[in-house]
Amino acid sequence: MLRPKVLIVNDHPASLLALESLLTQTAEENGFDMVTAQSGEVALRHVLHQQFAVILLDINMPGMDGFETAEIIHSHPRSASIPIIFVTAHHDDEMDRLKGYQKGAVDYLFIPVIPQILKNKVLVFVELAKKNLQLQYQTKQLEELNYDLQIKQMQDLKKINAALEAEIIERRQAEERAHSLATRDALTGLLNRRSLVEHLKEAIARAKRQNKSLAVLFLDMDNFKTINDTLGHDVGDDLLIQMAKRISDAVRGSDIVGRLGGDEFVVLMEGLLSYQDAAVVAKKIVQTNMPPCTIGVHSLKTSVSIGISLFPQDGDTVQTLMKHADLAMYHAKQQRRGSVQFFHEELNKRLLERIQLEQEIQHALERNEFELYYQPKVDILSSQVIGLEALLRWHHPRLELISGTDFISAAADSGQLVTIGEWVINAACEQARRWRDNESSLSKLPIAINIAIPQIFAGLPGTLRRTLHKYGILPSSIQLEITESLLIHDLEMVTSVLRQISESGISIAIDDFGTGYSSLSVLKALPIDILKIDQSFIRDLGKTTSDTAIVAAIINMARALAVRVVAEGVETKEQLAILRSLKCDEVQGFYIGQPLPADTLAQQLLQTTSA
Repeated sequence: MLRPKVLIVNDHPASLLALESLLTQTAEENGFDMVTAQSGEVALRHVLHQQFAVILLDINMPGMDGFETAEIIHSHPRSASIPIIFVTAHHDDEMDRLKGYQKGAVDYLFIPVIPQILKNKVLVFVELAKKNLQLQYQTKQLEELNYDLQIKQMQDLKKINAALEAEIIERRQAEERAHSLATRDALTGLLNRRSLVEHLKEAIARAKRQNKSLAVLFLDMDNFKTINDTLGHDVGDDLLIQMAKRISDAVRGSDIVGRLGGDEFVVLMEGLLSYQDAAVVAKKIVQTNMPPCTIGVHSLKTSVSIGISLFPQDGDTVQTLMKHADLAMYHAKQQRRGSVQFFHEELNKRLLERIQLEQEIQHALERNEFELYYQPKVDILSSQVIGLEALLRWHHPRLELISGTDFISAAADSGQLVTIGEWVINAACEQARRWRDNESSLSKLPIAINIAIPQIFAGLPGTLRRTLHKYGILPSSIQLEITESLLIHDLEMVTSVLRQISESGISIAIDDFGTGYSSLSVLKALPIDILKIDQSFIRDLGKTTSDTAIVAAIINMARALAVRVVAEGVETKEQLAILRSLKCDEVQGFYIGQPLPADTLAQQLLQTTSA
């Protein structure tokens, strides 16, 4: 039986070869032949002498173009029913597409074509041609058979037709699946970046015509990178899937949700009566994502920061609205994780400043611009200095002296946090050795060093061991301060690392206690020596009964855990008196002593002792 044939017509040799190459393997596997032509005239000669299952026809050809070629092919009775699929590289001319369908095209594809879609479309007509050839062959046989055999063959023919219809349906479904893969995010099922941009482009055009507003919400998950890096990509993927569902459940039925990639999502809102509509949906998304996500044995607490840009006031193009929503989201992250911010022009200035700061951090270590200041911690009963906290300062060439809290998030974004953390450990140990060599009274005071999340997972015990050995100082010379919020990450991993450090003789403090929501069972499992009460509870001490009660409860809990308590942020005599009455162990703050350079602090403490 004859094999079906596919005619490919294109005057551009490279395009012709590309289309032929795309279908070569499919032709071998599905039993059809390909014929090529580089002009409309050559294509007509082929059509006169051969029967084709389908013709892939280029539009823009010199001499006889695709439209004229198609008209002549369909004007001849012998070739009038051959399906024609126009293939063109021109996307924007809708009149050309309409003209193509008027000339009898069954479809209209744009270069570059999606291979699977092209193959599926060709195979539908190839299979139809196969069946027609088979039917012709069987019809010829039927003419040679007797009446009874003809009846039986007709029944078989009906079965074949039914199977053909089922196969066509299956092919269409395969084509729909291929289309879905091209427009949907494979992980979450949301619209992908390409489709989202197309929807936004169409929405802007509608809003311009109808003189209406729309909003673009740019969403980014907080702490996703840390979770993904520490718990693995499988957990990260499951978390993204849950987040995608939560976001979709929180928006209006008419809103469009897409995933740009990574942990970034976008919501497109049309038909806004006021900007407050966007704020309402954004806040609902934030609230929906507040409960922890359960993934296997992990209970992961994350949040979503959202930036909002509005059409037309914040931009009238896809690129501008997306950029401004992204800037607003970045501002939201800097203000407070899990918050919502609208775009305004000041964000451009802040972003440029942030980028410049990140670049300057790269050179700060090389130029020796960092310095440690030291703030004393005092025993509340004896009023004696019993420890120091090392606080990072940057002698910035442009901004003068700035504290670590002003640039630590920029350091994290620039990937320098671990490097700066190691510098702090090295500088504190070097200072401890210097005080010891000078026989300073400060050499007996442990130096507390703040540790960031990435350091925990970057070989911290080894870094500490090597640095202590380098300067020949005892582990008791330093303390580590771990922010309580760090405990919501991989608790098992954190506990393992802290045990190694504790067993080496280094004491461990939980910093900013009261803000991280760690449970009593978590605290019991950790090898901690000190709790530092967050200064937000100390600030209003004595002004409200609730803060006094909270501080008293923390001190009593610390007694039960057999750990010492430090109150940070003490700024008044009244706060100190209340803490003394509550039997707090240690205090720290501006009222006790401000952070100072090492030499200045040593001189001040010497003068105080002499006096």
